[in-house]
Amino acid sequence: QAQLQESGPRLVKPLQTLSLTCTVSVGSDTTNSYYWGWTRQPTGKELEWIGYISDSGSAYYSPPLKSRISISRDMSTNHFTLQLSSMTPEDAAVYHCARAQRLCGATCRVWFDYWGQGIQVTVSS
Repeated sequence: QAQLQESGPRLVKPLQTLSLTCTVSVGSDTTNSYYWGWTRQPTGKELEWIGYISDSGSAYYSPPLKSRISISRDMSTNHFTLQLSSMTPEDAAVYHCARAQRLCGATCRVWFDYWGQGIQVTVSS
């Protein structure tokens, strides 16, 4: 099991960089390797995957957002962060951090199984 909690600003100005932190509390399961990621959902729109990072620090980003994203993880403090640069009103959404699992065969499948409660981010001057 895992518990996740997002923190960060709820209001950013256009062109600023959004920085969100996810604090992770994990149970006794330390045998599996997991991934830690971010999603967002604008009001009235579908959930969008942003990116995720492995326990070893390998990061995978959504292609449309790749040039603006940085996800990092501090394993010593069980935090991982999202930075999304050049914010516009179109980036306003509820941002969630989540734990992910990844299974690769001929292709890789990724799914999120534990989620934070989400944080509403507004972009406005």
